[in-house]
Amino acid sequence: MRLYEGAVGTAYLVSSVVVDDTITRRLEALGVNEMTPVTILNKKGSGSVIIKIRGTRLAVGRRISEGIEIQEMTGREDAPHAEQ
Repeated sequence: MRLYEGAVGTAYLVSSVVVDDTITRRLEALGVNEMTPVTILNKKGSGSVIIKIRGTRLAVGRRISEGIEIQEMTGREDAPHAEQ
């Protein structure tokens, strides 16, 4: 599912980031990488999302939130070096 489709207050894992290369690099610098836990703090009707990732709150617009694929966290996925 896409980031903007997630439920507020729920933790997910980032499964992929598919946006422009420059935006992808910036997101990676901010800690938005594959298999990183992310919690959705708030959503707006326009598709903007406020997330908490690695202890930092980020706000991303609809275009970016459409390019971030997430999956629900289950079991050991939140453990370091977990394989899927």
